Amino acid sequence: MKIVVSTLNAKFIHTCLALRYLKASAAPEYDVKMAEYTIKDPLMNIVSDLHSMKADVIGFSCYIWNIEETIPVIEMLKKVNPSLTIVLGGPEVSYDVYEWLDRIPQADYIVMGEGEETFKHLLQSIESGDAEHVKGIAYRKDGTNHINPPAPKLSLSDIPSPFRFEEDLADLGRRVTYVETSRGCPYSCQFCLSSIEVGVRYFPAERIKEELRYLMDNGAKTIKFVDRTFNIRRNYAIDMFQFLIDEHRPGCVFQFEITADIMRPEVLEFLNRESPKGLFRFEIGIQSTNDETNELVMRKQNFEKLARTVTMVKDGGKIDQHLDLIAGLPKEDYNSFRKTFNDVFSFRPEELQLGFLKMLRGTGVRLSAEKHGYLYMDNAPYEILGNNVLSFDDVIRIKQVEDVLEKYWNDHRMDTTIEYLVTTVFPSPFDFFQEFGSYWEGKGWSRIGHQLEDLFRRLAAFISIHAPKHLEHVTTLLKIDYLSKSKKKPRTVWWSDRLPKEEELALLKRISENPLLLGEAYQALNLTERDLHKHTIIDVLPGTAPNPDQQNILLVYYDPKTDEREVFYGPLPSESSVVL
Repeated sequence: MKIVVSTLNAKFIHTCLALRYLKASAAPEYDVKMAEYTIKDPLMNIVSDLHSMKADVIGFSCYIWNIEETIPVIEMLKKVNPSLTIVLGGPEVSYDVYEWLDRIPQADYIVMGEGEETFKHLLQSIESGDAEHVKGIAYRKDGTNHINPPAPKLSLSDIPSPFRFEEDLADLGRRVTYVETSRGCPYSCQFCLSSIEVGVRYFPAERIKEELRYLMDNGAKTIKFVDRTFNIRRNYAIDMFQFLIDEHRPGCVFQFEITADIMRPEVLEFLNRESPKGLFRFEIGIQSTNDETNELVMRKQNFEKLARTVTMVKDGGKIDQHLDLIAGLPKEDYNSFRKTFNDVFSFRPEELQLGFLKMLRGTGVRLSAEKHGYLYMDNAPYEILGNNVLSFDDVIRIKQVEDVLEKYWNDHRMDTTIEYLVTTVFPSPFDFFQEFGSYWEGKGWSRIGHQLEDLFRRLAAFISIHAPKHLEHVTTLLKIDYLSKSKKKPRTVWWSDRLPKEEELALLKRISENPLLLGEAYQALNLTERDLHKHTIIDVLPGTAPNPDQQNILLVYYDPKTDEREVFYGPLPSESSVVL
């Protein structure tokens, strides 16, 4: 038989670990081909490519982010080749399987749960013409849906390596490689599929280390561990951290999902002391700081210990943190979520992801949806539209926060300006993002594209209306942020009140003749007047408290060799004052 396993990833940089497990487990009896696409690829391109492979069996790995795009592919493939056997697997179709068999009549079999051995047994049974007795599958016979008993849990030691394929080597350096050291989760969070599997099983540590060596030796740069709680076993986690510190290759980054409130201080002290800066990245699902909400979703969380962990990591300066929030959990109304947001934003994480509750098939929140008055999308991703304490209008407002949070905080284009706004101008961080997000939506900007300069102009326009007395100072901060965050010398700037050319030339000449105007650090650069013209941008900014009448020089030097920026800010000599 000719066999293909396929999926539609969210982006090209993603890879599907499931396909690789299936291919490895089916060997050597079956030579399975892998075919990965993205949800943005044209339907006809996907179908024509798969059809050209002339497969007898095609298996699709299905998730909430790709099921709606996968179904048309299946329908078209079956229409042009009715003899094709189609197998579905993955978390999205492992629950409510009768509904999927009814909705996708073109699917011949559904593999539920772990698929490595089940898929291979199914292939053998299809070949022999007796597939009805394979454990862990659902199928249709004589117009009736059937579910077979589940297959036993696998011994992770016996699963072949999913990483040793020649066809993957060329892209290892430019795509995310996903690795798991365990399966299962010790917690019972009712919004998460991982809570359904009781207990945690581990792959042998030495085997994982060998896999990581192989991946790094062959150019992998971004490796993401998909374990739901990487640090549940402290000694295992420390051993793996130490291994990666000792044997990482330059340019490698490793990302982990950790549970922050169980992380011991001595582990954090070890990481802050031993790990190179930028080697590790932590993803921490805080979700909510409402105790009643956490209790309802069976999420045990000690916020005091969580805060200790996040703060120690932040203060260590070695590890970037990605903190997650979920809007729409039970009993979390708009005001409660505002508090959750502000509680978490106070950590100033490198990235704060604001997501919305998804009523995943098989989870406790979906099974108890009626109890909390949930309204949610009928099709994937099953995102909520509201519940008995959060209206659809509230959901829309929080989505406005999400939109500008992504653009103005997570990309870190203007941290100095945002810090001033959320601490001095607006009552809280949430209030700033909410007011700005509503203004952004009202202007229709969410429906059009933008350049980097537009983000600065639009924030200045918002401040001119919502906090006009702060406009001059905010504009100054925006200019500093724009110039200091640009990797190369900008060809243009977004503001119109530039220093007149003749005054700029005169000021550059004066600085060249007297570099101490900008301090000893600037003088140490030994820049020539030609360097100033070629590699710097200069402007004069209005004064701020406590010397509002004192104008200031802003000069940014863009090193042509290193792409580093150096910012110099100093008082403008009174005899050179400039009218702005």
